[in-house]
Amino acid sequence: MLDFFTIFSKGGLVLWCFQGVRGPAATAPVNALIRSVLLQERGGNNSFTHEALTLKYKLDNQFELVFVVGFQKILTLTYVDKLIDDVHKEFRDKYRNEFQQKGALGLLNGTFDFKDDFMRLLRDAEESSKVRAPTVMKTFEQSLKSQKTVKCMIETRGEKPKEKVKNKKNKGSKKDGTEAVAAPSKASVGDKQLSAAGEKEELTKDEILQKNREEFFRRHMKAGEKSRSPKPDAQKEKGKKPRVWDLGNSNAKVLDYSNSATNGSAETCPVEEFDPDMALGDKNREPGRLYDLEYESDDEAEEEKVVQNPSKPSVKKGGLGGMFGMLKGLVGSKSLTRGDMDPVLEKMKDHLIAKNVAAEIAVQLCESVAKKLEGKVMGTFTTVTSTVKQALQEALVQILQPQRRVDVLRDVMDAQRHRRPYVITFCGVNGVGKSTNLAKISFWLIENGFSVLIAACDTFRAGAVEQLRTHTRRLNALHPPESHGGRTMVQLYEKGYGKDAAGIAMEAISYGMCGAGGGGCCPGHCRPLRCLPAAPARNQGFDVVLVDTAGRMQDNAPLMTALAKLIAVNAPDLVLFVGEALVGNEAVDQLVKFNKALADHSMAQTPRLIDGIVLTKFDTIDDKVGAAISMTYITSKPIVFVGTGQTYCDLRSLNAKAVVAALMKA
Repeated sequence: MLDFFTIFSKGGLVLWCFQGVRGPAATAPVNALIRSVLLQERGGNNSFTHEALTLKYKLDNQFELVFVVGFQKILTLTYVDKLIDDVHKEFRDKYRNEFQQKGALGLLNGTFDFKDDFMRLLRDAEESSKVRAPTVMKTFEQSLKSQKTVKCMIETRGEKPKEKVKNKKNKGSKKDGTEAVAAPSKASVGDKQLSAAGEKEELTKDEILQKNREEFFRRHMKAGEKSRSPKPDAQKEKGKKPRVWDLGNSNAKVLDYSNSATNGSAETCPVEEFDPDMALGDKNREPGRLYDLEYESDDEAEEEKVVQNPSKPSVKKGGLGGMFGMLKGLVGSKSLTRGDMDPVLEKMKDHLIAKNVAAEIAVQLCESVAKKLEGKVMGTFTTVTSTVKQALQEALVQILQPQRRVDVLRDVMDAQRHRRPYVITFCGVNGVGKSTNLAKISFWLIENGFSVLIAACDTFRAGAVEQLRTHTRRLNALHPPESHGGRTMVQLYEKGYGKDAAGIAMEAISYGMCGAGGGGCCPGHCRPLRCLPAAPARNQGFDVVLVDTAGRMQDNAPLMTALAKLIAVNAPDLVLFVGEALVGNEAVDQLVKFNKALADHSMAQTPRLIDGIVLTKFDTIDDKVGAAISMTYITSKPIVFVGTGQTYCDLRSLNAKAVVAALMKA
C-alpha cells in the first residue's frame, strides 16, 4: 500500500498530492530526496531510501515536473514503476495545454483535480500485478534430458564419447598438440596390443591404465638421463645468514618511549640542521593562506575550432541545402530523446573512466545526466554534444560542492571560545601520506597562530614515531618559540610502539601543557619545563590536537575495529579520510568499507562516520583527477585539503571548477 504520491514542479510548487495511509506527512522524505539527490545531481538511480520509506521518482524535463511515490521499504510492490509511468503520461496529457499556454502562471493559478484519475490508474496497476501469472517450471517432456535415449548414454569399450572428442578438438593447448603428433605411434602400438589380445586374457581397465603409466615414466626417465649434465663438484653453502645492520638493535626495549625521562627531552631530540627554503618552497606566498588549486584550461580554444570546422564544409557541399540542414540541426525545435543522447553519453562515460573516475560512478553520472535532459527542448544553435557536455560539467561541479562545507579555522576558534582543544583524527589505508599531510596541516595551523599537539597513535609501523618527531623538530625550527612569545607551537605526544592507540589518543587530549608545579617535560622537541601532572589540555591552551593513526586495509576487521574504538572513545571533532589521487575503482571500495566498518563497530546509536577527505599526491596525476569525483560522489563529504607536493606549503583547497576543467579536457 502506498504512503503518498506527490507531483511538484522543480521550483518547489506542489501541484497535487495523495496521502495513502495515516502517518507523518510526505514533507520530510521529499525534502530529503531534493537535498540528497536532485540538488546533488545524483539521479542515476530512480530509487531513494529515507528512514523506513522507499521513494521512487520520475522527472519530466519538458515541463519541469517531478513525480514521487513513497511506500514502506519492507514491502515489495511490483506495480510502482508502472504506476508512476502511467500517472506521468496521464497528468501530462491532461494538463499539457495549460502548461504550454500559461507557463509558470498556469502552475501558480491552475487547479489540478487528479484524484479520480489517480485512483483509476492505481486500481489498474494493482490488478495488472495480480493478473500476471507466476512462472511455471518446465515439465520433463519439455527439457533436453527427455530427448536423450538410453542408447546414446551407453559407452562401448574402445569408443570415445562424441562430446569429449569435440572438446579436445576445440582445445588449442600445447598438450593437445603433442598428443596429435604422437597419434601415429600410438595407433601402431594399439594394433600390436590388439593382435596380442587374442592370445592372452583381456586386461581390465585399471590394468591398462597402470601399464600405460609405467610405459610413460620409463620413456621419460630414459630421456632425462641422456639430457642430464654432470653437477659441478663445488657445492653452494646451504641456508642464508642474517644481515647485521650497523645501527641495528634487536632489543625491543629501545623502541619503548613510555619513560617520562626520555619522552620528548631535549637531549634525545637534538636540533636538526636543514635548509628552510627547501621545506617552505614558494617564498612569495602569503603566510597562513590556503591557496586554491589552479588549472589552465584550453577548452574555449578547442570549442572554437570544433564549431568553426564543421560549418565550412557544410556550406561548400550542399549550398543552400547544406545551410538549411545545418540550421535544422542547430535550431532548438526538438526535445531530446534517449536515442539522441546515448552515443554522446557512451563517449562521455569512456572519457570519465579514462580520467580515473570509478566505472560504477561514471555510469551513474551519465544516467543522471540522461534523466535530467530527457524530454528537454534544446536551445537555439546548440548541438546534442554541447548540451550533454554542459549538463555533465554542471553535475560534476555540483558534486564537488557538497552540502556541508568544513571550515577548520572557524571551528578551531569556536572550540577556543569553549576552552577546549579541537581534535582531528586522520585515517586511511597504508602509504597514502597520512603523516606527511598531517605535518603540512600542522604548519598551516601554526601559521594561523594556533598551537598544535601531535598524538603519535601509529604504534605499528616501524619508524612512524621517528617520522613525526622529525617533522616536529623541523616545524619548531621554522617557528621557534622566540617568534611566538616563548610559546612552543608544535609538540609531540608519544608512547612508543605496541601500545593501545585509543588510550594514547585519550592521554594526548588530556595531556598537561606547561604550567607551574610538578616535574617532567613537555612532549616532542621542546625545552625541559615544569608541568602540572595530569592537567587537562583544554585548561592549558592547546588549540588543536592532531591524531595520527596506523594505515590499515579496509578488509582488515581487527584493525577497523580498533579504529572504530579510537573514534568512539575520543569523539574527535573532525574525522578525515586520507586517500591518494592515484586510485580509481579502489577509492569507492575504500570509502564504502571504512564507513561501513565505523558504523558496524560503533556502539553508539548514531555512529560517527567520515567527515571529510584529504586528497594526496595530486601533483602526480596530471589531468587524471577522477578520484576526486569518485570520493565525493560516494560519501557526499567535502575534500577539505589537497596535497600537491613535498614541502610544508604544498597544501591547497579544492577548486571545483579547476578539477572539472581538467576532467573534461580531451
